[in-house]
Amino acid sequence: MAGYYHREDLPRFPDIGKNAPELWQKFSDWYGAVFAEGALSEREKCLIALAVAHAVQCPYCIDAYTQAALEKGSNLEQMTEAVHVACAIRGGASLVHGLQMRNCAERISM
Repeated sequence: MAGYYHREDLPRFPDIGKNAPELWQKFSDWYGAVFAEGALSEREKCLIALAVAHAVQCPYCIDAYTQAALEKGSNLEQMTEAVHVACAIRGGASLVHGLQMRNCAERISM
């Protein structure tokens, strides 16, 4: 069964701007500024992006930032650790919402 994700779509990302070029340009300019060297290095930003890509489960982003992180000098150990950090935060965020469930159950039980 063919999947929804098609690797060949990633290079076509700019096509999304064809019918709204002004908005695409604004996004592109902002995106470029976000990933430019600043207080964080480009390599650090790629590791963050790779971790977030896993948290939001975007296969296009995972492909793009795996390549970018490698190109910026990261290694598989660093990349894997970044993914584990994202997973730990996502897992913890899910667990902490269990308090909302407990609060609701306590209200109903009263």
